Amino acid sequence: MNNKGTKLLEGPIWKGIVSFAIPLFLGNLFQQLYNTVDSLIVGNFLGSDALAAVSSSGSLIFLLVGFFNGIAMGAGVVISKYFGARDYENIKKAVHTDVAFGLAAGLLLMGIGMFLAPQILVWMGTPESVLPNSIVYFRTYFAGSLAFVMYNIVMGILQAVGDSRHPLYYLIFSSIVNVVLDLLFVGIFRLGVGSAALATVISQAASAVLCFVRLVQSKEVYQVKICDIRFYPGMLGQIIGIGLPSGLQNSIISLANIVVQSNINKFGVMAVAGCGVYSKIEGFAFLPITCFAMSLTTFIGQNLGARQYDRAKKGAVFGITCSVTLAELVGVIVFFAIPYFAAAFDGTEAVVAIATKQAHTEALFYCFLAFSHCIAGIMRGAGKSAVPMFVMLISWCIIRITYITVTVHFIPKIEVIFWAYPLTWSISSVIFLIYFLKANWLYNFERK
Repeated sequence: MNNKGTKLLEGPIWKGIVSFAIPLFLGNLFQQLYNTVDSLIVGNFLGSDALAAVSSSGSLIFLLVGFFNGIAMGAGVVISKYFGARDYENIKKAVHTDVAFGLAAGLLLMGIGMFLAPQILVWMGTPESVLPNSIVYFRTYFAGSLAFVMYNIVMGILQAVGDSRHPLYYLIFSSIVNVVLDLLFVGIFRLGVGSAALATVISQAASAVLCFVRLVQSKEVYQVKICDIRFYPGMLGQIIGIGLPSGLQNSIISLANIVVQSNINKFGVMAVAGCGVYSKIEGFAFLPITCFAMSLTTFIGQNLGARQYDRAKKGAVFGITCSVTLAELVGVIVFFAIPYFAAAFDGTEAVVAIATKQAHTEALFYCFLAFSHCIAGIMRGAGKSAVPMFVMLISWCIIRITYITVTVHFIPKIEVIFWAYPLTWSISSVIFLIYFLKANWLYNFERK
């Protein structure tokens, strides 16, 4: 094994985490461009109704994709620990089991997504004027499920061994493809919202193929050999054991967000479009949060595998500090610049007003979201993924749904829905903080 993947195990901690996080940040930035470009081009070329159709599918898409991505995250933790321990035989088994799982999950997700689309969108109360386009967008998107799942699988393998650069290169390429196809399909040929989803599928498939070829051609211990792709029973159990809580967490949170979306839908097409615009902007704002949380998962996993406990503790503190600080700075920017950002998607006054109102409610609370995500990332890296699952189940699902259901009944204003997010982010942060202080968990990695 060469030393390219050991930068998280050796040298200055801050340098290792930052050098790993920057490509992740840029990669997530281009990943975010997939859906954002769809919304940007659809909103400008096809109008507010078409934009609402795309926006109304977002929570539903993440509900199904998030579960399998959580399992893939568990595989990344297993691989990073074996990589840190230099256990070559188990690295090979984990990698090939992970690929086999991705192939099976992608095909399963394709069938589920395409079959359930109309029923769930109706259940969510999607406005009738946008329902047909929402169904078309959703079904086209999930026709390419295998590409989405496999990309996250192979990208997760590369990141688990410390390679965050090559996924970035492939994402840049596929993002360019996505923009070109979106402009061609929607802007020139005016093929409708389904073509925007098709452009995303094609570009995502391109990045998945490039990542997979990288693994196949690699000379490292994590090389993928087609003939070795299978489920290794013991390894599959480890991956499921760590990844299932993360997958359930993603799906449960998405389910809560679907309830939120169904309440937003009641306020009409402009509300759906405005909240959809804000969600795209918010996706960019969350990038510093997600990149540090992902970096911490890999950093903690590798260093615990190498039994470098003190290094793991110091890295955790550094990652949390950076993520929380950056998240708040970004929140301030979004708070003041939201009218200009929103107008780029849809200049309709009502749409901009809704997006601005939501940003002014939520943006200054990003620090709490960052803290919760970082603690969850640390725990996953240590193989304790059940703890963040239960914390987020309580705060981001049960409390969020209860609050919205009860409060909106008595105060039927959309601002009430917006406050659900900062409220539940704050609650999860308090729970995580109490857990850490009471259990002294951060300073007892070696016992975990």
